[in-house]
Amino acid sequence: MTDTFHGLPVHQLLTSLDRGEELPAADAAAWRISLGYRYGGKTEFAEAWQRFLDAVDTTQVRALVVGAWWAGDYDGLDGPLAEITAAADRLPALEALFLGDVGYEECEISWLEMCDITPVFEALPRLEELVVRGGNGLRLRPVRHERLSSVRFESGGLPARVVRALGECEFPALAELDLWLGVDEYGGDHTLEDMAALLTATRLPALRRLGLQNSEYQDDIAAAVAQAPVVARLEHLALGMGVLTDEGAAALLEGQPLTHLASLDLHHHYLSEEMQQRVAEALAGVDVDLSEAEDEEDEEDRYVAVSE
Repeated sequence: MTDTFHGLPVHQLLTSLDRGEELPAADAAAWRISLGYRYGGKTEFAEAWQRFLDAVDTTQVRALVVGAWWAGDYDGLDGPLAEITAAADRLPALEALFLGDVGYEECEISWLEMCDITPVFEALPRLEELVVRGGNGLRLRPVRHERLSSVRFESGGLPARVVRALGECEFPALAELDLWLGVDEYGGDHTLEDMAALLTATRLPALRRLGLQNSEYQDDIAAAVAQAPVVARLEHLALGMGVLTDEGAAALLEGQPLTHLASLDLHHHYLSEEMQQRVAEALAGVDVDLSEAEDEEDEEDRYVAVSE
């Protein structure tokens, strides 16, 4: 679970209310609503949400974090999300939303039951930052949003329909986009073709950071990125967390220049020591993250950083 979000300390609302603690100022915290075992209550989300609306001056709330939204058996996000979007008029200052801040001890990332999150974009026009964790049942329709500047999808398997929809969305202010693509076994049925619009990013004119990470076919992604039009205007590129080998790294170095980048994140990779040195030397002026080097020689035993 995250301790800070949108530059604000995360505050667990229900625990504070039950203990009778003084609450921080509404705009000084990222308000976390979670029914998981760390809270220990039996409250349903609708009741917890109403307690939030009653206890906090929501007109001043800048950031909201939704943790485990179920009290008993795992349940879908659709009900809680409907509660949030229905109260959009009471959240005029909301700039950041984290859906699914749930650790593996509460629920594996691939087990989280998601839903169509398009209403978030439609109901919250002031939103600047969105993080979504979980891919099971996740859906998105192409949409336009004027203010979003940072979007991250964390998943053990991101559906192809979501990847394609993101490429069709119009986000004129979006500077950062990070996708944890995941594996087919957990719903990541995407292909390179599904990412084509993101690699041109014509609908994302402000994009400066792109992450296409956590993939079983990270070599193919690297080869495509090496020729992608969007790269010339990026400052930060993230291709880590996946099964990147010497083949993919060589394709990156042999493609368009990357020396203009401020950072290149390749952490959790399968590069040989020789290739790591080659990358570091070729991009000496770039902050290259080559940490978490894996040395599994058997291709079948290689794995992405986040799957189940």
